Amino acid sequence: MSAGASRVIRLGDSDMLGQIGELARSGEPLLLCADDLVAHPSLLWTLATEPAGRSTALVVATESGDGGDLREDRGRLVPAADGPTRFLGALFVSAADLPLVIRATETARSAGGTDLLTRAPSAVDALLPVLLDAGLVPLATRVRLLRAERVHDDAGLAAALASVAEVDEDKALLRLAVKEKDDFFTTYAVSSWSPLVTKLCARLRLTPSGVTAVSVLFTVVAALLFWQASRSALVAGAVLLYLGFVLDCVDGQLARYTRNFGAFGGWLDTMADRFKEYIVYAGLAAGADRIGLSFAWPMAIAAILLQTVRHMTDTWYGALHDEAAARQAVGTAGNADAGGGMGARLSRASNKVQADTGSIAYWLKRIVVLPIGERWALLAVAAAVFDGRVALAALLGWGALAFAYTLGLRSLRSVSMRVGVLSTVDTSRHRDDGRLVRGTLSAANLPHPLLGAAVAALAALALVALRPEGTSFAAGGFDLVRAGGAALWLLPVLVVALLGAGGTARAAHDGPLDWLVPAALRALEYLLVVAVAMICDVPPPVVFALLLVLALHHYDLTARMEKGAPDPHAKRALLGWDGRVVLLVFFALAGVAAPGELLLAVVVGVQFLTGAVTDWRSGGSR
Repeated sequence: MSAGASRVIRLGDSDMLGQIGELARSGEPLLLCADDLVAHPSLLWTLATEPAGRSTALVVATESGDGGDLREDRGRLVPAADGPTRFLGALFVSAADLPLVIRATETARSAGGTDLLTRAPSAVDALLPVLLDAGLVPLATRVRLLRAERVHDDAGLAAALASVAEVDEDKALLRLAVKEKDDFFTTYAVSSWSPLVTKLCARLRLTPSGVTAVSVLFTVVAALLFWQASRSALVAGAVLLYLGFVLDCVDGQLARYTRNFGAFGGWLDTMADRFKEYIVYAGLAAGADRIGLSFAWPMAIAAILLQTVRHMTDTWYGALHDEAAARQAVGTAGNADAGGGMGARLSRASNKVQADTGSIAYWLKRIVVLPIGERWALLAVAAAVFDGRVALAALLGWGALAFAYTLGLRSLRSVSMRVGVLSTVDTSRHRDDGRLVRGTLSAANLPHPLLGAAVAALAALALVALRPEGTSFAAGGFDLVRAGGAALWLLPVLVVALLGAGGTARAAHDGPLDWLVPAALRALEYLLVVAVAMICDVPPPVVFALLLVLALHHYDLTARMEKGAPDPHAKRALLGWDGRVVLLVFFALAGVAAPGELLLAVVVGVQFLTGAVTDWRSGGSR
């Protein structure tokens, strides 16, 4: 079946593998289905409409937990003798993976295609192991509430058809639109009733992006109520924040229920989530400041810095794990469960906990990392019961512990995987290098990119922690004598940042811990923004605004990668992190740090918005 052109083609009995290879050469995505499969049509529809257009296979868990030939690794299928997962004979191959199909069919035919087909239930079953050996790592689409069975005789066909007819397909699809393994708060306080909202939105013909827009509106109003800071306003803001989060879940459920996906719709959802969360931080800080509570803005600034750096580690650890699964599939490296090291033992323990979805340990593991549902619940409850400052303090305390926990465990596990990931993409783009690094400084070609970035970030952190008193010169002009105290602190950090982090730009970035480089560079730049602001008395709202647009710019880079969003106008930024930190120090020495940071926020914000609008118009919608 050719999914892209909506054509159904029944393969002839002779040379099926050759026919599949010819279909792959057409360039259209393929939905291959065995002729002995009886299933709900929605399952095949689900296969062919995977949100990011990735290859996926229909599978079912074996009753005994073994006897299959596959296992899932973060939702991706890898070969496994006596694995817990069995292939059901339906495979969607994306356009990007068609070359693998062509090579696999040629390999299978040269290795005795007729014998291969004789031993396998169907051509699809014969082809899948060859594709996995060639490097295909499909996503797992599990049957769950629907029905799919392989039949071998008339009695089996009748029983399978009766089993399919017993299930209310629409009701099952609505429930399947809810993520199978979500976090504690989302599972019990949102997903227990959000399908009703999803069904209503579908009847009203709302699009997922339309629901996202309403969610943004609710959250912005909540932030304004937090800014007003009266008790009634704080309680109303908490309620709106909760409802905004419900709609944030509904937009994804609606997309899965209606199969109304688009790469930029996924990108928009990600960007809206980050904007909503950070605008709430601003509302809480402004409200606390409005009623005379100190340190609220510094805590909001610390929260946006911590959360963005943490999200960068989440993104790249996920990419590392996927790369490890892909390499494991072709028998090279990447099995974090192998061996006897600390990382391997942690990986096995984590997988064991994840498998027991009803245990207290499972839910504690989900809660302790402070996912988005728990963060929003924490902010809403703390704000309604106490005030904005308490909410931000609670977020910072729990967030710091969660970051330390996940960073430590992931670092140990990544060492045991023995793979790199940052070197598989446009490293310079995801580092956000500017012309200074790409041109002059990268000629240094220093080794150990993580070490260079980490040293530079730690130097910036030390500058924030050890800022000398009495070095503010915000009212002065470019006077190195007056600014000398601050210059002695800013310039060495700038040199360390440019040489340490910039000089490693051409390194391979293939080390097991190099996935941390983007997060370290984000920490470096954001900490320098904070350091300049502290030394030069920049108003906290200006600092927050600059960090907000920088965060959106960096989320844009990773969201396009995660969501498979088209990037037709992806031009390198006029200013990378290197150019921006040079400008920051110049603004500080020139005595114009506050207007300089505001100008930088406008420049980065305009560049981000114009690029996003251009790509949105050319990339489609959801």
